[in-house]
Amino acid sequence: MAEKATRGRKAKTAKSTVRKTKGAKRAKKVTGTGRLRVKQVKSGIGHAATYRRTLRALGLKHYQDVVVVSDDQTMRGMLFKVRHLVRVTPEEK
Repeated sequence: MAEKATRGRKAKTAKSTVRKTKGAKRAKKVTGTGRLRVKQVKSGIGHAATYRRTLRALGLKHYQDVVVVSDDQTMRGMLFKVRHLVRVTPEEK
């Protein structure tokens, strides 16, 4: 019985290490402009409340709304969460 618990813990540790590595690679991708144009292309209606709250936090109030946000890790995390509801492009000057 003690062997099963040990095997389970080792598997979890290895899995969490892999996740940290993937996240570190993803964070290195940065655009040069420092600003992103975000357009909401799908409604938040019918989606989880966390998605709707994330859209609000980004400043998107309704379908077809466009906002310009800074290109930092916080915004990228929110954009990744609602990536199926928005289109992101670099801001043109």
